[in-house]
Amino acid sequence: MKKILLASAAALALGAPTSAMAEQFHFAFQGDVQSLDPMGLNETFTLGFLGNIYEALSSYDGDLQLRPALAESWEQTDDTTWRFNLRKGVKFQGGQDFDAEDVIFSWKRSLTPGSDMKGYGSKIAQINVIDPYTIDLITPTPNPILPRELVFLYIMDKGWSEENGSTEATSPKAGDSTATFAAQHANGTGPFELIERQADVKSTLKRFDGYWDKDMPTNVTDVTFTPIGQDATRTAALISGDLDLAYPIPVQDWSRLDNAAGVKVVSGPEVRTIFLGMDQFRDELLYSDVKGVNPLKDRKVRQAMAHAIDLDAINAKIMRGAATPTGLLIGPQVNGFNEALNTPYEYNPEMSKTLLAEAGYPDGFELGMDCPNNRYVNDAIICQAVVGFLARVGIKVDLNAQPKSKYFAKVSPQSGNDTSFYMLGWTPGTIDAHNAMFNLVQSFDADANTGQFNYGHYSNPKFDELTNKIESETDQAKRQQMIDEAMKILRDDYGYLPLHQQPLSWGVRDGVEVVQRADNLLDLRLVVVGGK
Repeated sequence: MKKILLASAAALALGAPTSAMAEQFHFAFQGDVQSLDPMGLNETFTLGFLGNIYEALSSYDGDLQLRPALAESWEQTDDTTWRFNLRKGVKFQGGQDFDAEDVIFSWKRSLTPGSDMKGYGSKIAQINVIDPYTIDLITPTPNPILPRELVFLYIMDKGWSEENGSTEATSPKAGDSTATFAAQHANGTGPFELIERQADVKSTLKRFDGYWDKDMPTNVTDVTFTPIGQDATRTAALISGDLDLAYPIPVQDWSRLDNAAGVKVVSGPEVRTIFLGMDQFRDELLYSDVKGVNPLKDRKVRQAMAHAIDLDAINAKIMRGAATPTGLLIGPQVNGFNEALNTPYEYNPEMSKTLLAEAGYPDGFELGMDCPNNRYVNDAIICQAVVGFLARVGIKVDLNAQPKSKYFAKVSPQSGNDTSFYMLGWTPGTIDAHNAMFNLVQSFDADANTGQFNYGHYSNPKFDELTNKIESETDQAKRQQMIDEAMKILRDDYGYLPLHQQPLSWGVRDGVEVVQRADNLLDLRLVVVGGK
C-alpha cells in the first residue's frame, strides 16, 4: 500500500502544473486504463481514455448527440445498407493514411477471439468498398440506429497492426501483458498521441499536430493521467493543486471540496446502471456449499435475494442520497426507458426467508461473490452492504473484491465467466435500450456474439425473440411496446438484481473547463485549462 501511495505521489509531484504551463492538464481516476488495445475491453473508462487517441466512424458530442468523426456523412440506402462517406486527408499518428481498408480491417479484428467488442462488430455482416473513401455497410437485418452502434468501434491502421503482430484483439485476461504489442502501444487518428505508458503509475499524452480537426475548443497540449486508487489520496491531490481533475470523488467527500478553496464538485445523473448478476447456467455453482444443484436457477431463490437487499438504505448510507434506486437495467436518459416499469424490488426480508424455505433452503446457503473495488462509485462498499443484507436471510456470501483488471479478467467470457454472483455497471453505448438487452440479457451465443456481457447466462426465448425484433423495428410505438414487454419478462424472472443509477462525481480545479458527459467519459477535445 505504501509503495502504491508513494508512486502516485511521486508521479504527481514530478508533473504538478504551474501557471507557466497553462496548457498542461493533469487528471486522476480510481483505476488504470486496462489495455491500450481499443478492442481489448468494453469498459467505459478504458474506451473513454482511448477515444482521445483512436476514433470511430461516428462519435458523440458533449450532450451525447451523434456527430461525424472518421466518416463525414452517412445515409441508409435500403433496409440493410448504410453508405458511409469517409473523411479524406486523415493521418494516423504514425504517419499512415486512413482509408476504407483500415475500416474493414478493424471491423474484422473486432470479431477475433480476444475481442471484447464483438457485440458491436456483429452489427455488420459485410463491408463493400465503392472507392477508398466510400463504403457500404451491410447489416444482417434492418438496423435503424447503426451509426450509434459504431461510436466505440475504433479504427486501427491495418499496416501498423500487421507489422507489429496485432491483427487479433487482446483479450481482457491478457490486457496487461507486455507480450501483446497493441495492449502497450497505440497509433490512432485522434487528437492526442501516447508518449509514455507506465502501467498503474502514469500515462502521458501529447497533442497530435497532424490531427484533422483544427477547430477543437481545447487548448491542452500535454496530458498526464495518474491512476490513484485511494479515495482520500485522490481528493487530497486535487485540493493541494496537484490535479486539475479527479474522479470519482466519493459522495462522502463532497463537503470536503465545498469547504476547500480553488476546487469544486461537478455532479449530475449518469446513464450507467449498477446491478447484480447470477450464474444461471451451470448445474452446480463454482463457489457455493450447495453441491449437485445450482440454487440460482430457482426463481424463488433469485426473488429472495432481490427482496433481501435494501436499496434505500444503500442510497442513504453509502451513496448519501445521490444515487437513484432502480428496477430496470436502463436509466431515464436511455431511449426506451419507461418510468412505469422502474419500481425497485421491495425490501422484504421476511418474504425472502419464506421464499428460501419454499425453495428448500430454510437455513440458507453459502455463495461466492465477485466485485471490483476501483471501478464504480463505492463499488466494494456496496458489495459489502449486499453481503450484510443477504446474511440476514441466511445467505452467507464470501466476497472477492479486487481491482478491475483482475476482476474483468476473471468474470469475462474469455475466462469462462468464472463467477457465481457479481456486480456490473452498464452504460448503453448507443443510449438505446436494445444495446443493454443485446449485450446483457440476450442468451449468450459465442457464434452470434449475443449476450457477451451476460456473465450469468440468463436465458429466456421470448426475451431473445423480442430483442431480435426490436433491433430492426422502425415504428417507435411498436418498438416501445416490445421493449416494455421484454423488460417485464426480465423483471418477473428476477434475471438480474438492479441497484441504482450512480451519480457522476468529478472534482475540478477552478479555472478548468470540462464537459461532464452523462456517460462519464472525459473528452479532452472539450477541456480548456486556465491559470491558477
